[in-house]
Amino acid sequence: MRIALGSDHAGFDLKSIVAVHLAERGHEVEDLGARDAMTSVDYPDFGAAVGRAVVSGSCDLGVAICGTGIGISIAANKVSGVRAALVNDVTTATLAKQHNDANVVCLGARVLGTVTALDALDAFLAAVVEPRHQARLRKIAVLDGSAPANNPSED
Repeated sequence: MRIALGSDHAGFDLKSIVAVHLAERGHEVEDLGARDAMTSVDYPDFGAAVGRAVVSGSCDLGVAICGTGIGISIAANKVSGVRAALVNDVTTATLAKQHNDANVVCLGARVLGTVTALDALDAFLAAVVEPRHQARLRKIAVLDGSAPANNPSED
């Protein structure tokens, strides 16, 4: 699987660990930055870059990391077609994929331990979307403009 990976400076150290973790599991990682932990950068730039990589189809999923995960998840969700979920543990990561078909998982480097973050990431990648949530997902797509408001097949 090809995974877009991005962070701001606060998430850089965890991003580096995640990149190795994903590569060790056979995933191809597209590192979209940041390039170090010392240079202050803006999380919206990296959340948007991860979201665009996923929506364009150049990557299958995305991982976005900032200090809390909140800002970068908000930024990623501004990209039409992105369903970014801030996760805090295995349960929220699993449900983000199963119920919400999240295509970007967001992690908070300052609030999650490394083991918890990696366990949540693995759970997210292993989870499978449950088809019973498709009507709700379509409503989300209508809200963000990535699907038309009325689907002729539902009339």
